Amino acid sequence: MVSTRRTPRTMLEYLIQQRERTYEEMADAFLRLEEPAAISARHLGRLARGERGTAGATPATRRALQAMFGMPLEELLRPWTPELVIAQPATDDGSLVLPSPGNERSLIRMAAERARRFTLLAAESTTPEAVEQLRDDVQRLALAYPQRPLTELLGDMVETQDTLFALLERRQTPQQARQLHFLTAVTSGLLAKASHDLADPHAAMLQARTAVLCADQADHNGLRAWLRGLQSMVAYWAGRYAEAVRYAEAGTNIAASAAGTTSVWLPVSAARGYAALGNSAKALSAIRAAEEAWNRVEPDEVDELGGICTFNQPRTLYYAADALAWLPNEAGQAVDFSTRAVNAYANPNDPAWAFGDQAGSHSDLAIARIAARDLEGAVEAVTPVLELPPSQRINGIIHSVQRVHQAVTRAGLGAEGRDLLQQIEDFTSTPLKALPR
Repeated sequence: MVSTRRTPRTMLEYLIQQRERTYEEMADAFLRLEEPAAISARHLGRLARGERGTAGATPATRRALQAMFGMPLEELLRPWTPELVIAQPATDDGSLVLPSPGNERSLIRMAAERARRFTLLAAESTTPEAVEQLRDDVQRLALAYPQRPLTELLGDMVETQDTLFALLERRQTPQQARQLHFLTAVTSGLLAKASHDLADPHAAMLQARTAVLCADQADHNGLRAWLRGLQSMVAYWAGRYAEAVRYAEAGTNIAASAAGTTSVWLPVSAARGYAALGNSAKALSAIRAAEEAWNRVEPDEVDELGGICTFNQPRTLYYAADALAWLPNEAGQAVDFSTRAVNAYANPNDPAWAFGDQAGSHSDLAIARIAARDLEGAVEAVTPVLELPPSQRINGIIHSVQRVHQAVTRAGLGAEGRDLLQQIEDFTSTPLKALPR
């Protein structure tokens, strides 16, 4: 059989070909290094083809290439000849070569990951220990999601989902199948949230529907209700407010038999949708229903995972503030709830802290102050949000800040707030979705 592979032009192109990975996959792998570095697939391709010299690489890119291939950039960009081929060890799946000497922590982490995958996939049947390991992996991601940039977690989420799918394709005992479907539903829910954060509602809903299918296989009402909450959130930020209400109310009916913290999340999610539609009475009623639901909460298997899988008191304050910010006649309550939410998220060491909800709370406080024509107070409230790095400018934060922009112009404060408007426009021009991957 004659190979149709192109003759490599540089050592870098040869090594990438040996790994049998696309430039997009390699660019994504850069973000998962111990010291993450961003490089576009297009730029990596130009380097590999010898179209860009060493001067076109940043110090971070140089370090990342050294860590990934164990060679300095000057060696990687040398014109390739067969005499240059050396034994470059790679992981079993061809993903990364071993780190260079002196980077022992990366080497240990790579070995641990390889051992984990062997433990999970090599056995003929899935052991209880393997399921427990996967539960720990999923819980770690759930806990980290609200507090760490998505770029640090996305690769792990995709790999965990892929491992779970591979296990579900095998024959499992009914108990193991239920546990694996449960974990797959949660992981797919996390990827639905990730797709939403990257401003891809179509992919988000696709992941959510897969998650719902797995939740049905696990026969877990708490999980079904949690996923309806995710779908309501995606629809809300996509501007489909009536759809957001439908998902929230459908989930509320399911949550009645589950009693986890999702039974609070769903009515307050409906409140946001109703408020965005201008239905003040139903929005206020839904906020009261959410507050009353706390009296009946009994944490379930989803809540036990923690992090993004658990709805807490600070998030209740934030969602209520977000709903009230839509209602001009509720400006007083909007200031109260958003101020309480900002205070609730003041401590980044609190396990309930979440950078996205903190940013939303600050944005809602800014909107409430604009309604009272307190432009200086609005600037003070939203300034911490405008200082977030691009890696944290997720879709919901971008939309929240854009609502502040709209509030300024609708209040007729455009002239006085010119500097604030310019800062918001600069901020929203570099969202997370625009970062090279």
